[in-house]
Amino acid sequence: MGRNARKRCRALLLALILIMILGTGVFLLAGQGSGRSDLLGSGSHWSGVWEDSGSGTEAPAELGGEIYSRHAILVELSSGRVICEKASSGRTYPASLTKIMTAIVAIEELPDLDRKILLPESAFAGLYESDASMAGFLPGERVRVIDLLYGLMLPSGAEAAAGLACAVSGSEEDFVELMNGKAVSLGMKDTHYTNISGIHDREHYTTARDVAILLQYALKNPIFRDIFTCERYSTPGTNLHSEGLTFGSTLFQELDSPRIRGGAILGGKTGYTGQAGLCLASLAEKDGREYILVTTGAPGDHKSEQYSIIDAFYIYNNCLDRDDED
Repeated sequence: MGRNARKRCRALLLALILIMILGTGVFLLAGQGSGRSDLLGSGSHWSGVWEDSGSGTEAPAELGGEIYSRHAILVELSSGRVICEKASSGRTYPASLTKIMTAIVAIEELPDLDRKILLPESAFAGLYESDASMAGFLPGERVRVIDLLYGLMLPSGAEAAAGLACAVSGSEEDFVELMNGKAVSLGMKDTHYTNISGIHDREHYTTARDVAILLQYALKNPIFRDIFTCERYSTPGTNLHSEGLTFGSTLFQELDSPRIRGGAILGGKTGYTGQAGLCLASLAEKDGREYILVTTGAPGDHKSEQYSIIDAFYIYNNCLDRDDED
């Protein structure tokens, strides 16, 4: 064998060894990341990233064709333990589940809940044309921060979102930067916002898992929790609505009863666009424990059967029953 041939053989052998070493490293890293089923670590600080929960933790149950939603995740609120899921890391459009992030950022940035905000004409630009959900506020109306928050979450008012964003940042674009910054700080690794209301945009996306991380964080805030679990709310009079406005939760309006086996649904936020499908983020209690459930991508629309709510009852009743048996 000639000198050049020997050199080529040695080079090829070294390349093969390098490939084997790199492949082994990737495999070990993947193994370390598997089996994670906690949203929160055991430390006292907030961490939205997934952390190892110990070798004794059962893997979450897999949901499949028994539910309509394309993506789902059920989490025990206090521990962050994932009980069951379906493609929870798959990218999806959040529709009005976006307003969970809008609300918690506004709450943290606007501590004076009685502050009155003037809703400018610009806050309504394009909302009617895009068929956005509205709470009923009007251009030129002076509204308290707390009333805008209820208008944002219960009837899913896009004009309430715009008013809050203008009060915090002066513009929707700057407020969206705060939303994306909060997502990064919470460890929402596959979420990106382009607007405050959930109007469809290809670059406005999340995952069911990321929404669960966000909701688990937001529910630690007592103001957010009160709003999220409220069934009906009335505002005081304003300069344009002398008798105020009354809002009903879009979730509770669709429920014949909030009861699940051994407990009840305590609150939630619905969402829908043609591209996102029917979406739901909810909180429930059973046997003294609280759970959050996020589902996205169910078929139907506002006029059809609410398949996201049908899924919620199925998951709460069946997954929690199986979990109790385990």
